[in-house]
Amino acid sequence: MILVVDMNFRRDSLGYCEFVLPIVYAVGGLDSVVVKHYPDLTTEDIEKSASIILSGTPLKDNATLNEPDRFSWLRNCKKPVMGICAGMQTIGLAFGADLKKCLGIGMTKIETLSPNPLFSSTFSAYALHNYSLGAPKDFDILAESDRCVEAIKLRHRDIFGVLFHPEVRNPEIIHRFTHEFGSTE
Repeated sequence: MILVVDMNFRRDSLGYCEFVLPIVYAVGGLDSVVVKHYPDLTTEDIEKSASIILSGTPLKDNATLNEPDRFSWLRNCKKPVMGICAGMQTIGLAFGADLKKCLGIGMTKIETLSPNPLFSSTFSAYALHNYSLGAPKDFDILAESDRCVEAIKLRHRDIFGVLFHPEVRNPEIIHRFTHEFGSTE
């Protein structure tokens, strides 16, 4: 089972349709996915999952960024995790990284810096964010745009973050993550 965490400030918000459902479709449908709104997340949800995806949010939705302690479970999580946009920012905050102002809206050229199982080379992706991360301690930078860090991986664990939105233009990245790090069966 793949656990998708709805990072939007309000349960059943419009952001759910824009940022969560496209992830569910990229994973392969509702039969292989459980979606939980972040305040409802339990230790049992995490333990039962094969892997976890933290969704993105609208530009002005900074709810999870204001509650990094709610995500302290990430520091001890042994499950593979991928954070998308606000999910990546939240992962960084949970591990003590700083947010860095970096507005990105629209198609963005992403350059891969480090080999990884999710993407390679230079590619275009859809960006919608206000912040990136400063050089995050304990993370490898996997990709950058001409303005900011676009993808990270925690050293020695399978915790990834992408600032761009693969659910919009690069769903194969989500597909690779779920098939590499947790069966959808």
